Amino acid sequence: MKLLSWNVQWGRSAAGVADLAHTVHEARRLADFDVLCLQEVTRGFAGLPGSPGGDQFAELAARLPGYTVIEAIGADLPAAPGAANAGRRQFGNAIATRLPVAQVFRHALPWPADPAAPSMQRVALEAVLGAPGGALRVLVTHLEFYSARQRLAQVDELRRLQHEAAGHAAAPAPGEKGNGPFAPTGRPVSAILCGDFNSAWGSEAYARMLEPIADSPAFVDAWMALHPGATPPPTAGVYDTEQWSSGPMACDFVFVTEDLRERLRRCEIDGATRASDHQPIVLELD
Repeated sequence: MKLLSWNVQWGRSAAGVADLAHTVHEARRLADFDVLCLQEVTRGFAGLPGSPGGDQFAELAARLPGYTVIEAIGADLPAAPGAANAGRRQFGNAIATRLPVAQVFRHALPWPADPAAPSMQRVALEAVLGAPGGALRVLVTHLEFYSARQRLAQVDELRRLQHEAAGHAAAPAPGEKGNGPFAPTGRPVSAILCGDFNSAWGSEAYARMLEPIADSPAFVDAWMALHPGATPPPTAGVYDTEQWSSGPMACDFVFVTEDLRERLRRCEIDGATRASDHQPIVLELD
């Protein structure tokens, strides 16, 4: 199973050109992925730098035939003032997969007040996938950039969600008879959690992600598990030095639950593409 995680900045390259078709082309060049996890996908945000297309979730579906595209909206705003015939402006994450999709969950992440920092509502998108070797959960998220307080609260919630899923895996409830919405609650304990954590490698938020979780396998950094003793290369600000004037940093990660460690085959950060201000990560499981 191959997974690619990438903050695509609405298809905007390091040179400032928004072209989602090029982004998808670069992703397919990097990996014949079974699962594509994207952050910063938009709908109705033509006013962003580079002027992205109207509905990037629909564009992804059109450009990836054979894949199921699942969306989760974090920021959901009215049309920009004065915009004629414009719909709502939406900003979030997407999973595109050619694997069978069972349950899908959209988790609004905590957003505690922090008057000192600009911020937006953040979301984690979870899909239970019929992966080779058994079902697992794939989650993609994008944590707050400006507020450390909010990032830490969001990390705590991601860890709580893993604890909750482990409880469902250990003691699933039956579904209601018939074809209603009360489906069985069983969820696999095994999980891949990826995205832009806006938290530097080694930071407090990063370290907290790796702490033990009660009644569940803990998360491990897949890149570090396969490159022990090494320092990860930067994943943001490598080529876009205008947005990242303080310098490049490693802030995009793929975490897997400890029970998947032995199945890790490859985890690499591509440092060559300039199709975003972030670098993509490719994960492969046996």
